[in-house]
Amino acid sequence: MNARMMLCSFLLLVLPVLPAVPREAAAAPAFDVLVRGGTVLDGRGGPPFVADVGIRGDRIVAIGALAGKEAATVIEAAGLAVAPGFINMLSWSNESLIQDGRSQGGIRQGVTLEVLGEGTSMGPLNADMKRRLRAGQTFGRYEVEWTSLAEYLRFLEKRGISTNVASFIGAGTVRTHVLGLADVQPTPAQLEQMRELVRREMEEGALGIGTALIYAPGTYARTEELIELCKVAARYKGKYTSHIRSEGRRISEAIDELVRISREAGIPAEIHHLKLAGPANWGKVEAVLAQINRARAQGLAITANMYLYPASSTGLVARIPTWAHDGGPEALYRRLEDTPTREKIAREMRASSEATRVVFARFRKPELRPLIGKTLAEVAKARGRDEVDTILDLVLEDRSRIQSVFFIIDERNIARQLREPWVSLGSDGASMAPEGIFLEGSTHPRAYGNVARLLGKYVREDNVLTLPEAVRRLSGLPATNLGLDKPGGRGFLAEGMYADVVVFDPKTIADRATFDEPHQYSTGVRHVLVNGVPVLRDGEHTGAKPGRAVWGPGKVR
Repeated sequence: MNARMMLCSFLLLVLPVLPAVPREAAAAPAFDVLVRGGTVLDGRGGPPFVADVGIRGDRIVAIGALAGKEAATVIEAAGLAVAPGFINMLSWSNESLIQDGRSQGGIRQGVTLEVLGEGTSMGPLNADMKRRLRAGQTFGRYEVEWTSLAEYLRFLEKRGISTNVASFIGAGTVRTHVLGLADVQPTPAQLEQMRELVRREMEEGALGIGTALIYAPGTYARTEELIELCKVAARYKGKYTSHIRSEGRRISEAIDELVRISREAGIPAEIHHLKLAGPANWGKVEAVLAQINRARAQGLAITANMYLYPASSTGLVARIPTWAHDGGPEALYRRLEDTPTREKIAREMRASSEATRVVFARFRKPELRPLIGKTLAEVAKARGRDEVDTILDLVLEDRSRIQSVFFIIDERNIARQLREPWVSLGSDGASMAPEGIFLEGSTHPRAYGNVARLLGKYVREDNVLTLPEAVRRLSGLPATNLGLDKPGGRGFLAEGMYADVVVFDPKTIADRATFDEPHQYSTGVRHVLVNGVPVLRDGEHTGAKPGRAVWGPGKVR
């Protein structure tokens, strides 16, 4: 054996044998998903531009001319709009996402983040609150496997959801945790307990404090109590959101309270579902907008969200005076069963009532469900009772809130409010599907159509907003308000941001849900990606559930 052969034999013995490199690995695609040739609206409100969007994992990694680049999945978007995932600033999907994590009603409009927590939240809970939550479940039955709000969000994530979720801490929930459901004021020690609950949840990633100040027990809270809770949230870059104390006769005073909380707690504040309720108040719109703009001119970060329909939706029990709710639902039912107390309640309701068309949407008891879709006036006439007695009778019979639709909003005011650059969108509804348990009741069309209505009616048909500005209201603006807009965050199409992406047809997007037939999907959204995963392809749900809990900017890592 010559020297060369001996050297080769030696090398074969001592050098490791390297595996062959597969041809496919050598030519790995540049992107996992490539959205090709669409008209990009990046969430900032500027002019659209044609570009490709390259996605790797859960991030956007390239935007531009990416011709020749390979991708595992290619979405052809020529002639379509490509936008950041839309943010629903006020969602009631707390329970619907447990029942059906696909979030169909929202996803089919391009909603990739549902924001929860108007007044009440799914935590923090104590044992008594868990019992009441189990007893009052709306959509099916589920075990309450969590205690804190953060645990609830992780529960959803683990269970599997197609959309992202985030939540405010309900001030009413914190109050109930410490004080119960009674109309009482906290002692200094109890207020400190409430502040501590807020601190824990803010460190775990809550977005801030949410209130609903026309509903018990939230309405029992004085302004000073709310300021103290908001001071804690402010230390963690939180925000204050509120269904303000009045949307009617005393709306100016209610906005003054929100502004005071913002100023004294040092916290940004948002008005939930800004509206003027009832014809007697519709003419106040310019004064209300001027009031908000004055606060903004003083340096306060005051914003608002809206839904775009001429009716609200809440429980029929909201018509009953606040004092009658003291102690919770069971205490209310006992008062209604006591004749003198019921008569007092009825007198107050008749003295303060305003003629409003009310349509029933949901009853707990099956025997009352034939009334769904009927008006309060129709049912009162059929029963031979006036409307006030009919309300009290039905609340006692169903022993529930009786979700209803109230026609109290002027559509001219909707268009006027939308023109303010600080207004975003919140459906104030649950993301549902027209199937299964959801069909046991009716709902408000906003649950299926709020976003699509903006892009169809108010952009394409009525020209209230331009398309780039409307996309900003649905993405960049709410993300900035929530503190989620930092590099690597959400709300914009930019390199390094999370790949929440919507591809839709501006020429056809429209809401289809109506007050008579609300369980109808919107149309015009072609593709939706959540954290880089296609959830909607060619208008159909893929079944994927890549949604995550989204944490506030103050979360202690």
